[in-house]
Amino acid sequence: MQDKIPDFTDTELWVIRQAVAERFRREVEIQQADAELRLNPGDRELTLCPVVYWRDGQAQFVIFKTGVQAYRNQFFYSVLKQYGTGRDEYTDIGECVMILLQVQADHAAKNALNPA
Repeated sequence: MQDKIPDFTDTELWVIRQAVAERFRREVEIQQADAELRLNPGDRELTLCPVVYWRDGQAQFVIFKTGVQAYRNQFFYSVLKQYGTGRDEYTDIGECVMILLQVQADHAAKNALNPA
């Protein structure tokens, strides 16, 4: 059984808030929660992981803390429209949030040019 994954630290939350505020040019409400994840594809058991969540318009964002300095991220618009960054895990929270925001911005710009 996995040890409890620590909650986001004040420093990690500050980094996320700063990056999100810079991207959207305003303060965005950040919420904390927990989610159950399989940390490895072969795992049978789920592990409770701290999560940071925010939304801007229709886009919703999550960062999962999967270890002391281990993070996963995702953005989505609905259950059927979920996207990652192409990278499974990050060891730096700043890099994790910045790449997530950049990939979503690129996705939104592409969809604005080529609506489905």
